[in-house]
Amino acid sequence: MKESNHPMIQMQDVSYRYEKENVLEHINMTINEGVFLGIVGPNGSGKSTMLKLMLGLLKVQSGQIKLFGQEIGKFKDWQKIGFVSQKANSFNTGFPATVFEVVASGLTKKIGLFKFMKKEDKQKVLEAIGSVGLIQFKNRNIGELSGGQQQRVFIARALVSDPKLLILDEPTVGVDARHVLSFYGMLENLNKERGITLLLVTHDIGTISDKVTHVACMNKSLHFHGETAEFENLDTNEMSAFYGHDVHILSHEHHHHGGTGQ
Repeated sequence: MKESNHPMIQMQDVSYRYEKENVLEHINMTINEGVFLGIVGPNGSGKSTMLKLMLGLLKVQSGQIKLFGQEIGKFKDWQKIGFVSQKANSFNTGFPATVFEVVASGLTKKIGLFKFMKKEDKQKVLEAIGSVGLIQFKNRNIGELSGGQQQRVFIARALVSDPKLLILDEPTVGVDARHVLSFYGMLENLNKERGITLLLVTHDIGTISDKVTHVACMNKSLHFHGETAEFENLDTNEMSAFYGHDVHILSHEHHHHGGTGQ
């Protein structure tokens, strides 16, 4: 999907501090509809705090955030935004629910818990499971799946209510390294084919540089925000100054798409 000029998230001069420590300093960033943005930065650089502010989980202390053109304090349309945390890594794998049931639980706000599902709701659930490549596992207990497959189930659960924007916080934690590329290929397809705007916090900048359309580099303040090609042209010295240690940007030219991934 091509980037449009419709801003989904606008951050204007946003700063945030915990007690005496500044975590975010004067962030100005606009995220337009249609992009696949990778947010990178060292540990403690404020990435998770920024996500929490965007999701309304933390209150803005200074500056302004707008979602879909509306000031965040007045924003009510939260079903437009899907969020997948750092894996429900802590997810209780003994939980007795099938993939279908877990994904269907993403519709409970809409259909009310335990209401009988209409045919079109069931169809939506199956489409969401299909879009993450797990249709053959729909009746499998989620505890029987690998970490990467479970993470795909949580993405499907976020997708089932048709969000316009999907925010993922380090979704490959706990995903077997062999399957990380097909996982990112699936995200790329969601962006290109389903037209979902994606915002991804990641450490895998080398792995995703041929998947994301834009990159934002953070270390308390925003050091870079632009298209991936511009990011790849930054020299090593600029990157090292920003990260505080030597960094080599490696682009993996593997174009895996789809696949069930483990």
